[in-house]
Amino acid sequence: MTPGTPPALPTDAADALRAVGLQVTAQRIAVHRAVSAAPHVLADEVAVRVREAIGAVSRQAVYDSLRVMVERGLVRRIQPAGSAARYECRVADNHHHLVCRHCDAVVDISCATGHAPCLAPDHDHGFLIDEAEVVYWGVCPACQHGTA
Repeated sequence: MTPGTPPALPTDAADALRAVGLQVTAQRIAVHRAVSAAPHVLADEVAVRVREAIGAVSRQAVYDSLRVMVERGLVRRIQPAGSAARYECRVADNHHHLVCRHCDAVVDISCATGHAPCLAPDHDHGFLIDEAEVVYWGVCPACQHGTA
Protein backbone atom coordinates (compact mmCIF):
# COMPACT_ATOMS: atom_id res chain seq x y z
CA MET A 1 0.00 0.00 0.00
CA THR A 2 1.35 3.43 -0.93
CA PRO A 3 1.32 6.35 1.54
CA GLY A 4 -2.01 8.19 1.47
CA THR A 5 -3.86 5.16 0.10
CA PRO A 6 -6.68 4.00 2.36
CA PRO A 7 -6.52 0.40 3.56
CA ALA A 8 -8.52 -2.17 1.63
CA LEU A 9 -11.98 -2.39 3.14
CA PRO A 10 -13.74 -5.64 4.00
CA THR A 11 -16.12 -6.97 1.37
CA ASP A 12 -18.91 -7.89 3.80
CA ALA A 13 -21.22 -4.88 4.24
CA ALA A 14 -21.47 -5.13 8.04
CA ASP A 15 -17.70 -5.50 8.43
CA ALA A 16 -17.13 -2.60 6.01
CA LEU A 17 -19.43 -0.35 8.03
CA ARG A 18 -17.71 -1.30 11.29
CA ALA A 19 -14.28 -0.74 9.72
CA VAL A 20 -15.10 2.95 9.18
CA GLY A 21 -16.79 3.39 12.56
CA LEU A 22 -20.40 3.37 11.40
CA GLN A 23 -23.25 1.75 13.28
CA VAL A 24 -24.49 -1.33 11.46
CA THR A 25 -28.16 -1.04 10.51
CA ALA A 26 -30.30 -2.95 8.04
CA GLN A 27 -30.70 0.23 6.02
CA ARG A 28 -26.95 0.91 5.78
CA ILE A 29 -26.24 -2.71 4.89
CA ALA A 30 -28.86 -2.52 2.13
CA VAL A 31 -27.43 0.77 0.82
CA HIS A 32 -23.88 -0.61 0.77
CA ARG A 33 -25.01 -3.80 -0.96
CA ALA A 34 -26.95 -1.79 -3.56
CA VAL A 35 -23.88 0.31 -4.38
CA SER A 36 -21.63 -2.77 -4.43
CA ALA A 37 -23.98 -4.59 -6.79
CA ALA A 38 -24.26 -1.73 -9.30
CA PRO A 39 -21.15 0.44 -9.61
CA HIS A 40 -21.88 4.03 -10.70
CA VAL A 41 -25.45 3.75 -9.46
CA LEU A 42 -27.71 6.79 -9.05
CA ALA A 43 -29.06 7.57 -5.56
CA ASP A 44 -32.67 7.05 -6.66
CA GLU A 45 -31.73 3.62 -8.00
CA VAL A 46 -30.11 2.84 -4.64
CA ALA A 47 -33.39 3.80 -2.94
CA VAL A 48 -35.34 1.42 -5.19
CA ARG A 49 -32.93 -1.44 -4.46
CA VAL A 50 -33.02 -0.73 -0.72
CA ARG A 51 -36.84 -0.76 -0.69
CA GLU A 52 -36.79 -4.07 -2.58
CA ALA A 53 -34.40 -5.49 0.02
CA ILE A 54 -35.85 -4.22 3.31
CA GLY A 55 -39.16 -2.52 2.61
CA ALA A 56 -40.14 1.08 3.28
CA VAL A 57 -37.33 3.60 3.57
CA SER A 58 -37.37 7.29 2.77
CA ARG A 59 -35.34 8.80 -0.03
CA GLN A 60 -33.78 11.16 2.52
CA ALA A 61 -32.64 8.23 4.67
CA VAL A 62 -30.89 6.71 1.64
CA TYR A 63 -29.25 10.06 0.79
CA ASP A 64 -28.13 10.41 4.42
CA SER A 65 -26.62 6.92 4.39
CA LEU A 66 -24.81 7.62 1.12
CA ARG A 67 -23.51 10.94 2.45
CA VAL A 68 -22.05 9.44 5.63
CA MET A 69 -20.53 6.53 3.69
CA VAL A 70 -18.85 9.01 1.35
CA GLU A 71 -17.59 11.07 4.32
CA ARG A 72 -16.08 7.94 5.89
CA GLY A 73 -14.46 6.80 2.64
CA LEU A 74 -16.58 3.68 2.29
CA VAL A 75 -18.31 4.87 -0.89
CA ARG A 76 -17.11 7.23 -3.60
CA ARG A 77 -19.37 9.88 -5.13
CA ILE A 78 -18.72 10.93 -8.70
CA GLN A 79 -20.61 13.50 -10.72
CA PRO A 80 -19.62 13.84 -14.35
CA ALA A 81 -20.61 17.21 -15.86
CA GLY A 82 -24.30 17.33 -16.71
CA SER A 83 -25.05 14.12 -14.81
CA ALA A 84 -26.60 13.29 -11.47
CA ALA A 85 -24.29 12.03 -8.74
CA ARG A 86 -23.34 8.38 -8.94
CA TYR A 87 -21.92 6.10 -6.26
CA GLU A 88 -19.41 3.27 -6.23
CA CYS A 89 -17.57 1.14 -3.68
CA ARG A 90 -14.25 1.18 -5.52
CA VAL A 91 -12.48 3.62 -3.21
CA ALA A 92 -9.09 2.09 -2.42
CA ASP A 93 -7.34 3.06 -5.64
CA ASN A 94 -6.73 6.04 -7.90
CA HIS A 95 -8.96 5.39 -10.91
CA HIS A 96 -10.89 7.52 -13.35
CA HIS A 97 -14.06 7.25 -15.42
CA LEU A 98 -15.09 7.04 -19.05
CA VAL A 99 -18.58 8.37 -19.79
CA CYS A 100 -20.66 7.81 -22.93
CA ARG A 101 -21.98 11.10 -24.32
CA HIS A 102 -25.14 9.37 -25.60
CA CYS A 103 -26.34 6.90 -22.97
CA ASP A 104 -24.40 8.08 -19.88
CA ALA A 105 -22.79 4.66 -19.37
CA VAL A 106 -19.84 4.94 -16.97
CA VAL A 107 -16.78 2.68 -17.03
CA ASP A 108 -13.81 2.58 -14.65
CA ILE A 109 -10.42 3.41 -16.16
CA SER A 110 -7.23 2.61 -14.27
CA CYS A 111 -4.94 5.57 -13.73
CA ALA A 112 -1.98 5.63 -16.10
CA THR A 113 0.39 6.77 -13.33
CA GLY A 114 -1.22 4.79 -10.53
CA HIS A 115 -0.84 7.40 -7.81
CA ALA A 116 -2.72 10.54 -6.84
CA PRO A 117 -2.66 13.19 -7.99
CA CYS A 118 -1.89 11.92 -11.46
CA LEU A 119 -1.92 15.39 -13.00
CA ALA A 120 -0.10 18.48 -11.79
CA PRO A 121 -1.24 22.04 -12.49
CA ASP A 122 1.22 24.64 -13.73
CA HIS A 123 0.66 26.57 -10.46
CA ASP A 124 -0.78 25.18 -7.22
CA HIS A 125 -1.68 28.62 -5.71
CA GLY A 126 -0.54 27.34 -2.32
CA PHE A 127 -2.95 24.38 -2.29
CA LEU A 128 -1.79 20.98 -1.09
CA ILE A 129 -3.21 18.98 -4.00
CA ASP A 130 -4.06 15.35 -3.21
CA GLU A 131 -6.32 14.34 -6.08
CA ALA A 132 -7.03 15.05 -9.72
CA GLU A 133 -10.41 13.99 -11.07
CA VAL A 134 -10.19 12.80 -14.65
CA VAL A 135 -13.25 12.05 -16.75
CA TYR A 136 -12.85 10.76 -20.28
CA TRP A 137 -15.78 11.35 -22.64
CA GLY A 138 -16.69 9.41 -25.75
CA VAL A 139 -19.28 7.16 -27.37
CA CYS A 140 -19.63 3.58 -26.12
CA PRO A 141 -19.64 0.64 -28.53
CA ALA A 142 -23.39 0.06 -28.14
CA CYS A 143 -24.17 3.67 -29.09
CA GLN A 144 -21.69 3.54 -31.98
CA HIS A 145 -23.61 0.61 -33.41
CA GLY A 146 -27.09 1.85 -32.47
CA THR A 147 -27.78 -0.99 -30.05
CA ALA A 148 -28.03 1.02 -26.83
